Amino acid sequence: MENSFVAQSELFLHVLGRPRRGVVGSSRYACRLRQSLIDASKGSLRPPLLIRGEPGLQKDNIAALVHYGSADRRKLFVHLSASDLKGNKVKLLDVLGDNSLLVSGVDRLETLLQERLLKMARGQQKNFSGRVMFTSESSLPAFDKECRVIRVPPLRVRRSDLGDWLRYYLRLQSPELGWSRCPQLPEAVVRRLQNHDFPNNVRELEELVDRALRQARVVNRQQLPDSIPEEVFWTGERNDKARFDVWRWKPQLRELMCSPRLWNGLLFGVVSWVFVAVNLALWLGPQSRSDNPALNLFWAWWWPLILISYPVVGRFWCAICPFMVWGRIAQWVAPWKPFAWPHRDSDRWASPVLAAAFALILVWEEVWNLEDTAWLSSCLLLLITAGAVVSSMLFEKRYWCRYLCPVGGMNGLFAKLSILELRAEAGTCSGSCSSYACFKGGPAEGEGMETSGCPLGTHPAHLQDNRNCVLCMTCTQACPNRSVQLRLRPPAADLRTGMHIPYGEPGLMLVLAGGITLHHWQRLLGWLPIAPSSMHEGPLLPRLSISVLALAIPSLVGLGVNRRWLYATLPLLWALLLARHLPMGMLEAGILLPPGWPSWSADPHVLGFCQTLTVIIGWTASSVLTRRLLNVSRWHWFLASVAIALIGFGGRWLVSA
Repeated sequence: MENSFVAQSELFLHVLGRPRRGVVGSSRYACRLRQSLIDASKGSLRPPLLIRGEPGLQKDNIAALVHYGSADRRKLFVHLSASDLKGNKVKLLDVLGDNSLLVSGVDRLETLLQERLLKMARGQQKNFSGRVMFTSESSLPAFDKECRVIRVPPLRVRRSDLGDWLRYYLRLQSPELGWSRCPQLPEAVVRRLQNHDFPNNVRELEELVDRALRQARVVNRQQLPDSIPEEVFWTGERNDKARFDVWRWKPQLRELMCSPRLWNGLLFGVVSWVFVAVNLALWLGPQSRSDNPALNLFWAWWWPLILISYPVVGRFWCAICPFMVWGRIAQWVAPWKPFAWPHRDSDRWASPVLAAAFALILVWEEVWNLEDTAWLSSCLLLLITAGAVVSSMLFEKRYWCRYLCPVGGMNGLFAKLSILELRAEAGTCSGSCSSYACFKGGPAEGEGMETSGCPLGTHPAHLQDNRNCVLCMTCTQACPNRSVQLRLRPPAADLRTGMHIPYGEPGLMLVLAGGITLHHWQRLLGWLPIAPSSMHEGPLLPRLSISVLALAIPSLVGLGVNRRWLYATLPLLWALLLARHLPMGMLEAGILLPPGWPSWSADPHVLGFCQTLTVIIGWTASSVLTRRLLNVSRWHWFLASVAIALIGFGGRWLVSA
């Protein structure tokens, strides 16, 4: 009895008073949050409440708004934090009666205590009939199931409310520091602070205003200013991400680029049938590249153009890839429902398989002369299409594209160099989205359309690089909050210190480099006694042996090399691949039309200049990336740049053959 009295007396020490403020702002996020609080306060059911949001959002004040706006306002509102619920203080949960309880930081509590709180939320604890509220910074599936969830959006996604927040805190704090009338706020301050992300949200903003007011008093000791100087508002270290939102600049582009009619017409009305026509031409038409326009289109146009496109649009080719167009068609007509993706790290086994498949394609291409044999080139296209079709019938979405497609693996690698990225604002997604339709699909909601979700199974707010983004715009179509942005950025922005290195991707880089040495094997290995006179004719075993040896040269040289150094050479690898395919593109691409029609072919000197310029661009970018990725001294950076230059000169000599 005495212990109960002591616990009840201590309970009053944790009573939370009336809310400090309401919901500030007039944006749709603020209006939605305000309406959610009104709905949670009404009614007699009093469901348990979970308020989720990032640190510094003063979620306890949000809970107080609900309590003091409800019929329970005359009862005690007991606030216990994770640190309060330790030791003997757990007994406070036994003496609550019909009062309301707020537990802050429930995600930091021990499992047993969480289970007890869940029982209280279900009304399964004796001597307790009040309402329970929780705050959390992370997702708790068990609590999400039992509670009504209110997500509090962070400040960085409510940038239009920032002026209201600043003026509110100026009105609140300036009288305490001597202002008889609230000072004015320059609009330039609001515009400048809207570029800051406020990682500590409201807490950081409150400290910023207090610091600005105190500094304004120091600057103007004799007379308090009527307007706060812009210089006193500072946010410490500036986090400049150097991004430019294309859709904010041209909003009409969003509607055009996200039109389902445009995408469906392009994919199923054009790409699918062009692919059929190309394969028919490869099988039924002439077999040499000089006589078959379809074969010329594949080797002299597609390869150079896709390499040129990587630094601009990244992996966009995968969005209009005919392999997966027919894979999607097969997925729709399949008599069974495809399985969900395997719940394991598929990269562990798929990446080596992908690299090995690319190596086999390169050997097949060189030994059997696919570049000048139309029906074999069609076999290559149909083989990759078969993989896409079978994978699509077995697994949902585009499992083949993400893990197994050799062309997709190359596209994902070079997409890291792109100046475009499609990303969502993480704060908007965590604070305002409950459907995650961009990731898993779902019906139309708000501005969002009905979609099946990201075809590669990624969330646009969680992307670390462009590897698994094909710019298909599905996430933008599904997003009800306009969170997804198409942004310009510096080239190769994905290659940075602390970057995630996917399993097996460095091996793919070495295989791609091996494709260059394999194509120009005569300059490297033509002196060997077992070297054949031609890679296309003669006994098969010597040809295969030399091709495998030539393909393996970069891997043998690269054994033990720092993986980050390999990524620093990625622009140079791209440049050498482009230089290797430029001769066919610049000398033969203009001979696409039948004899008698206009044609063009570049002068060999122009071709040589373009190859040299491409390699110089790749070497320059790789030297810059070496400094960024390896974080070495100037002397070591100079030596690394010299080594990269030697590789570049060697590659230039090789591709000139």
